[in-house]
Amino acid sequence: MKTHTDSHRVSKRSILAAVIGNALEWYDFLVFAFMTPIVAKLFFPSDPSNPDDKLNQILMTTAVFGVGFFMRPVGGIVLGLYGDRKGRKAAMVLVTGLMAVAIAIITLAPTYAAVGVLAPLCIVLARLLQGFAAGGEFGTSTALLIELAAPGRRGFYGSWQMTGQMLALLLGSATGMLITNVFSTEQLMAWAWRIPFAIGLLIAPVALYIRSHVEEPEVFQQMLAARASGQARALGLVELVRTHAREMLVGIGLVVAVTVSVYITFTYLVTYATVTLGLPLRDAFMVQMLGAAMIVLLMPFMGALSDRIGRRTLTIGSLLCYLVLLYPLYAWVAAAPSTPKLLAAQLVICLFVSVFFSTFSTLMAELFPPEARSAGMSLAYNLAVMVFGGFAQFIVTWLIRTTGSPMAPALYVMAGAALGTCAAFFIKEKH
Repeated sequence: MKTHTDSHRVSKRSILAAVIGNALEWYDFLVFAFMTPIVAKLFFPSDPSNPDDKLNQILMTTAVFGVGFFMRPVGGIVLGLYGDRKGRKAAMVLVTGLMAVAIAIITLAPTYAAVGVLAPLCIVLARLLQGFAAGGEFGTSTALLIELAAPGRRGFYGSWQMTGQMLALLLGSATGMLITNVFSTEQLMAWAWRIPFAIGLLIAPVALYIRSHVEEPEVFQQMLAARASGQARALGLVELVRTHAREMLVGIGLVVAVTVSVYITFTYLVTYATVTLGLPLRDAFMVQMLGAAMIVLLMPFMGALSDRIGRRTLTIGSLLCYLVLLYPLYAWVAAAPSTPKLLAAQLVICLFVSVFFSTFSTLMAELFPPEARSAGMSLAYNLAVMVFGGFAQFIVTWLIRTTGSPMAPALYVMAGAALGTCAAFFIKEKH
C-alpha cells in the first residue's frame, strides 16, 4: 500500500517528467522559429539585386515553419486517442521519440549550397514529423499533471505545463544569444547555427528515460479497470466531437489567445526586432530571454493563486488588460525603435501573459472528463494552433510587407486575445 510520502514522491517525479519532456518538445519545435533569419539564408536561394528578396526569404522560411502545423491535428487525434487508451506515459514516450528523430534530421541537414533543392525538402520532412509529435504533447502531458494533482492544487500543477513551454523559449533564446555573442557571422553561417538544434538532440535521451519511469495516474488506472470489467468504454473521434462540442469551442477560443501570443509575441519577436525594427540580433534574443524568464518565475505562483480565487476571474482580467495595452505598447516601440523600449514593452506584456498562461492548461483539462481528456484537449488545441498559429508568422510578415506598417503583429495578437476573452466568459468555474 502506498503511503502519502510515496505518492508525493511519485507526483514530483511525474511533474519533472512532464515539464522536462514538454520543454524539450517545444524547444525542438520552436527553435526553428528562433533561427529563422539564419535558416532563411542557408536553405533558400536569394537574389542580391532584388531589395525585397530578404523579406521573401523570411516568407519562405516561415511558410516551412507553418507546414509542420498541418500535421498537428493529425498527431493530436492519433496520439490523443492513444493516450486515452494506452496511457499517458506510453503516449509521452512515443511523442519524445518522434521529436528526437525530427530534430536529428534538422541538425544534420545539408544546406542549399551543398545539395540544392534537397535541403529545404529535408527541412519540410522534419517539420512534418515535428508537427505530428507536438500534436500529442499538450493533451497527454496536461492530462497527466491534472490527474496527479492533489485536491485544491490543480491550478498549481497545471501551471507547470506552460512553464515547460516557456522554459523552452527561455532555453532557445538563451542559446541564440550565446551563439550570436560567441561566434562570428561567418561561423554562424558555416556551422554554429546547428548548435541550438544539437542541444535539443542531446537532451532527448534524458527526457525519454525520465518519461519511461513515470507511473500512470490513479484515475486513469481506475478507468482502465472499468473498461476491463465492461462498465466503461473508450470514446471514438466522432462520439468525442458530438458529445463535447461546447467544450471544444470554448477550448479553441482559449487556445487562440495563447497561440497567437506564443507564435507572435514571443517566437516571432527575434524576426520582428531584426527585420522590421532593425535592432541587433543579440539584443532581440536578450529581450526574448528576459521576458521568458519572467513568465517562468511567475506562472507557478499565478497557478497557485488560481486555486484560491478562481481561474475564470484571473483569465478574464488578464486577457482584458492584455487586449487594451497591446496596441499602445507596440506603437510606442515602433515610433522610435530601441532595445530598452522593446524590453520595457515585452516585460509589461509578459506580466499579463503569465497570468492567463498559468490558468490555461488547467482550464483546458477541466473542460473534459478523464476518458476524453487527452484526445479532447489535443483536438481542440491543435485545430486552433494550426489555423491561428501555424501560419501566423507568415501572415504577419506578409501584412508588414503589403501595408508597410510595423503594427501588424499587435493587430493579429489583439484579434486572438479578443476571441480568448469571449471564450473565457463561457468557462464554468471548477477551482
